[in-house]
Amino acid sequence: MRTFRLVLTGTLALAAPLGAQTLTGAGATFPNPIYTKWFDAYSKQTGIQINYQSIGSGGGIRQFTEGTVDFGATDGPMNESQIAAVNGNVLHVPTVLGAVVVTYNLPTLGDTKLRFDGTLLVDIFMGRVTKWSDKRIAALNPGVKLPDIDLIVVHRSDGSGTTYVFTDFLNKFSREWRDKVGFATSVNWPVGLGGKGNEGVTQQVKQVEGAVGYVELIYAISNQLPYALIENAEGQFVQPSLESVTAAAAGTKLKADTDFRVSITNAEGAASYPIASFTWLLVRKDGKDAAKAKRIKDFLTWMITPKAQAMAAELHYAPLPKAVVSLVESRLPTLKAGGKAVASN
Repeated sequence: MRTFRLVLTGTLALAAPLGAQTLTGAGATFPNPIYTKWFDAYSKQTGIQINYQSIGSGGGIRQFTEGTVDFGATDGPMNESQIAAVNGNVLHVPTVLGAVVVTYNLPTLGDTKLRFDGTLLVDIFMGRVTKWSDKRIAALNPGVKLPDIDLIVVHRSDGSGTTYVFTDFLNKFSREWRDKVGFATSVNWPVGLGGKGNEGVTQQVKQVEGAVGYVELIYAISNQLPYALIENAEGQFVQPSLESVTAAAAGTKLKADTDFRVSITNAEGAASYPIASFTWLLVRKDGKDAAKAKRIKDFLTWMITPKAQAMAAELHYAPLPKAVVSLVESRLPTLKAGGKAVASN
């Protein structure tokens, strides 16, 4: 007779044999769909369970720092003080790229896609635009019959890498935004309703006519919510897509000793979608548990294979550029446990 224990993954309790090989992680909701797919596929292939809680990047950084999980996950890289709090014992490992989209609930527009630029989005999220019929929205959307209803801002209420990416973009268009709001996983929003996780913002927008918010692309697609074209650095209004996110990352230049923390919002290139980002797993450069360190290294080695990266496109994430894959591959042998190199298969 086999003995079982309960392993919690998100809000679901799963039965797992005692002594089963497991890893625990927590953090970003932005990549949760691809992580769910990866962890399931990897478990079927290896028997190793990876239990992940989609609690937001802020929570992922906190739990990683406190040592309550084997790895963290974030869309907003740790800042210098956060890195100091773990004595520099962290490597940001990029996993995929994704798009943050501006989504809205305006049924009267049908299939019409609105256009926004950075300056208009600053005005909206600063609370200076309160009606959908505002002339600033109309100026970017000639010929569109905008409803004369209240515009209701929805933002994240939790620490969030999606917020980091979105505010990093807005930060590049307004000194007032930089001074009053700034960019981080959590900011003091001037106006708006809060939603927890990409899931929470999606549901708020879906339920409130006139709402506008920001979520990861897959959440808008899976909930059949419209999303806007955003003006990029070349003055082109670009739709978020696999191709336009890949274009945003195309110019990324990383040094051999990079810590992989890089912003690609408002990237150059006519085809680049401007609110795009890498997302990262947070792993210890030198772990305490050799067995767990090996499981993490083995998973990361699998994650950058063409087969695993190809799964990303199915969920509207962009695979890592080949140059970044090569850099990750070269850095994995540097991972240690107890000061010793982690064994390879």
